[in-house]
Amino acid sequence: MSSKVYFLPWERREELPKFLKAAKVFSHVKARNFLAVKIHFGEDGNEGYIKPEYVAPVVKIAREKTAFPFLTDSSTIYVGKRSDAYHHVLLANKHGFTIEACGCPVIIGDGLKGNNKQDVEVNLKHFKTVSIGRDIVQSDSFIFMNHFKGHEISGFGGAIKNIGMGCASKEGKYAMHNSAKPTVKASKCTACGMCVKNCYQQALKLENKKIVMNKNKCVGCGQCIVSCAFGVFGLNWDEDPKIVQEKIVEYAAGVLKNKKASYINFLNHISKDCDCFSIKNPPLMEDVGIVAGEDPVAVDQASYDLVNKIYGKNFFKKIHPDVNPEIQLEYAEKIGLGTRDYELVNY
Repeated sequence: MSSKVYFLPWERREELPKFLKAAKVFSHVKARNFLAVKIHFGEDGNEGYIKPEYVAPVVKIAREKTAFPFLTDSSTIYVGKRSDAYHHVLLANKHGFTIEACGCPVIIGDGLKGNNKQDVEVNLKHFKTVSIGRDIVQSDSFIFMNHFKGHEISGFGGAIKNIGMGCASKEGKYAMHNSAKPTVKASKCTACGMCVKNCYQQALKLENKKIVMNKNKCVGCGQCIVSCAFGVFGLNWDEDPKIVQEKIVEYAAGVLKNKKASYINFLNHISKDCDCFSIKNPPLMEDVGIVAGEDPVAVDQASYDLVNKIYGKNFFKKIHPDVNPEIQLEYAEKIGLGTRDYELVNY
């Protein structure tokens, strides 16, 4: 059975509030429920993220239904302006995501340092449980606002990516990115000892004021990456993109477990890479429009097809030829997150 997906051309974006109501984006929003509006606030220096002017009408309609909306994201495992809640909120404010502009507060979903998490049982191929930001799990329902663009690991990043990777705790992000041992740059070590304190396997110790790892004891949990503020520990980016995509999908399943949600993809400023890059990351094609619906797989599939149709060939295979972006769609459909079969309704 196909899912309905609604499409609004970019040149008619001023009709967004009416479009979202027609797309039934708010059908699951209940009075006095805590509604997490999941969005990416953009890394410092990046310009591709969804702008606050498009968030404000979403919040306004939710508040009219007397829900309690808040904007949320989770911390990054790389060291930057979004790696802890304090600096993350400051950056969100710098990019215009203020209470005055959007009508609701920003609450980072995995706590001050990215380790306020809750495990959710999924019992899937790669994970039995997934580690999600606690305040995200505690939310009553979701609206996912997703900037649809290229991505260096998954080919494209849309609703599924924003759900799975975007709602995970730091521990969860590490688990998705890499199952191997972290890399160690001892030259960056300041001998603060935080990683030693947080290594549950006692795989780390300080020698001559520099960190040393016992790889036989390391289980790859990522707590050292989570606890280090100086970039000593890093990711091995050699993980098979197919496996990473499947892991992201399984995390999305954990986030959505027993929850109601809707999805809005913004097909504008379509760039090669993720909005996590602190560069301008220019658009590589014309703006397409806005896609919305109640099925994350169908919304991503429709977005993928629309971009490729406007571009004239497969845009995502051109920018990332070594990545098959349809793996995430295939696996998400396989485990029951939605269907790739959709009916496009032009607004």
